[in-house]
Amino acid sequence: MTIEQFVAQSSGKWRSMRSGHSLAFQQFEEVLSEVTIEQIDKENTAVKQLLESSIIANQDDHLVTSPFRMEWCAESDWEPEDPSEVSSGSCIIVPLTKDNCSGKLIRSVGYAESEAAISEYHFLDDGTFTLTTQYEQSIAEERIWFVSENVRCRSSVLRTSAGSGILQTSFASEVRRINA
Repeated sequence: MTIEQFVAQSSGKWRSMRSGHSLAFQQFEEVLSEVTIEQIDKENTAVKQLLESSIIANQDDHLVTSPFRMEWCAESDWEPEDPSEVSSGSCIIVPLTKDNCSGKLIRSVGYAESEAAISEYHFLDDGTFTLTTQYEQSIAEERIWFVSENVRCRSSVLRTSAGSGILQTSFASEVRRINA
């Protein structure tokens, strides 16, 4: 699989059900989300601004391919401050390909920490997308794979920044919303 194929196959509206285990809080969490993924043009102003603000050295060694916007709205059964609070947000993600099966992703907002992030990605032989992001206080390792055209799975492990301890694990199944 290539990043272009992955983004094209991921585009659309998804209903996600995620189970998470926070080892730090000794808490299980169930999260229901609506996720929308849409491809955007390389010439989009937000894409250009993200690339200009990026700290990636040697961007010229990589090819900007298939940028996309991801939006989410999530409801959790465990919110420490307000159980009725809904979490939502969006981010721009710009893949920079190194070769057919690997490269970097620049994210306007990260997965584990709410800051811009640069991730390393690669595809396994079976088409599984793997992503590793080093944040200031943690390391996120994610895997996404397609079970069928309209069903995909996602798992993540959040480690301490030194990589020595596991803070959180999660698994999500995601089903594409199909318009009748």
